[in-house]
Amino acid sequence: MSEKKPIVAITMGDPAGIGPEIAVKAVIKQHIRSICRPLLVGDAGVLRQTARLLGLDIQTRAIHDIPDVLSGKDTVEVFDLENVDLEQLIPGKISKMAGSAAFEAVREAIRLAMADKVDATVTGPISKESINLAGHRFSGHTEIYAHFTGTKRYAMLLVHENFRVIHVSTHVSLRKACDLVRKERIIEVIQLLDEACRNLGVAHPKIGVAGLNPHASDGGLFGNEEEKEIIPAIGTARQQGYQVDGPVPADTLFAKAAGGFYDGCVAMYHDQGHIPFKVKGFIWDEENRRMKSVKGVNITLGLPIVRTSVDHGTAFEIAGKGVASPDAMIMAIEYATKMAINRSL
Repeated sequence: MSEKKPIVAITMGDPAGIGPEIAVKAVIKQHIRSICRPLLVGDAGVLRQTARLLGLDIQTRAIHDIPDVLSGKDTVEVFDLENVDLEQLIPGKISKMAGSAAFEAVREAIRLAMADKVDATVTGPISKESINLAGHRFSGHTEIYAHFTGTKRYAMLLVHENFRVIHVSTHVSLRKACDLVRKERIIEVIQLLDEACRNLGVAHPKIGVAGLNPHASDGGLFGNEEEKEIIPAIGTARQQGYQVDGPVPADTLFAKAAGGFYDGCVAMYHDQGHIPFKVKGFIWDEENRRMKSVKGVNITLGLPIVRTSVDHGTAFEIAGKGVASPDAMIMAIEYATKMAINRSL
């Protein structure tokens, strides 16, 4: 662990997406440099090209050893993997090369963190299709991190201001997601959410747990998962001392959470949690028909290292146009820095 400002490794994401753009835009912010020492991980050529596209008068310095990280005022340091052929890279296009480059950047950031050479990691958006095309059979960042850190107990947490959502399951089919609603897993994510809320400054977290079925099954009219798995899990969690409410119908739970009624929510599956979160954090420019601002951070809980991420995709449709918002990346770096500092205390 660094004794100075934390070194935060930031992956460039898919080089054909907006990842390189939002990474460069974020790390040149004076605010970011005042709280941490940012280190981009990826292909230096891509990031130099991105800086030119944005008309930024900055130096991009390729390094291959962490002690070389200087964070000069006008210099962006890149842990250079030299894995992209710029002549073959097409913005907005899915490719094996781009998927391989994105995956290798994530794997290298994990390696650096596990070796205690960086204090935290932040990931840019990747294309699951591209990384699988490159032969890496993972459904997302969370699963990549779990695999390469040997973590069995983990969960995805979405954070935007005081709106926090954790998931019982994430990147699986809806049919399988229903099968994964189990008492033991629900208790596990309640425990992880409570710990995360406390680490983020909430002294006595109040947690709301969603039902799986419409109306939380209405006493068994629309399914029995609440009676068999969710209600027993909530009962056990209460016995363990957690302040838990539920099961609450999902169409009510997240509206109450947005109003400050809960410090964190447990979603039963990916879309149940992501949809309300993105409605709150994604701001659209209606006139120009594009995203104006994206706010929200994805944090993987349970890992031996710090990992945060933007909670949006590669936005291939605007890649290479210089219009992507770095808001979510800035927030992800802020959270990673805070978590790294808290771990060192």
